[in-house]
Amino acid sequence: MSGLCGETVEQQAYLTRYLLDYTAVPLVGETFLRGVLPTRDAVRIVTGDGKAVAPAALVAYEVPLMDDDDEPVTAPLVLGWARTLAAGGPAAGRVRDGHGSGPGGHLRRRARPADAHGPGTARAADTGLAVHRDTTEPPLCGFLLDQQDGVRLYIAVEEAGGPVAVDVRLTGALTALLAALPALVHEKERWTTDTDPHCAHAVDLTTW
Repeated sequence: MSGLCGETVEQQAYLTRYLLDYTAVPLVGETFLRGVLPTRDAVRIVTGDGKAVAPAALVAYEVPLMDDDDEPVTAPLVLGWARTLAAGGPAAGRVRDGHGSGPGGHLRRRARPADAHGPGTARAADTGLAVHRDTTEPPLCGFLLDQQDGVRLYIAVEEAGGPVAVDVRLTGALTALLAALPALVHEKERWTTDTDPHCAHAVDLTTW
């Protein structure tokens, strides 16, 4: 993903902020929200069995940011789509199933689902919401629970030409890290290349 559009980032941040609250409760049955991934003119909603340990259990659905009338989609509507898809119902509008190839395949190789009933998911929501509250600039435009005690935060950084993916551990002292995050994400010497197609650069702060 390259380039940033203000309206796109704003819409992705809005959807991310809303959906963060739904990581600790099932969408339907035993299927949980595992992440929201930013991509050009869309987000990818990641779902999976919260108790699963196999990465292949994750599924990504691509949701456009605009509806058929070129109006921004609302977060409750996206949540409803995610629940319908997770239940195995028909896709609504232009929602696309990303399972099994392309970004979906990359996601399954990379991600490790967290225990939905452990402290990780609730702490991930708290962490993401804290980022939104404390760092309105740069905005948080996505996240991915990638292990039981970790989350990848996608932060829009204009000079990076796309989101910067920041890996953070949910255990340990987060207060100081979150306070420093707006400055840390702009330090270009920390940027590394990454195979994740949803970011321009990555920053590993798991040992910060």
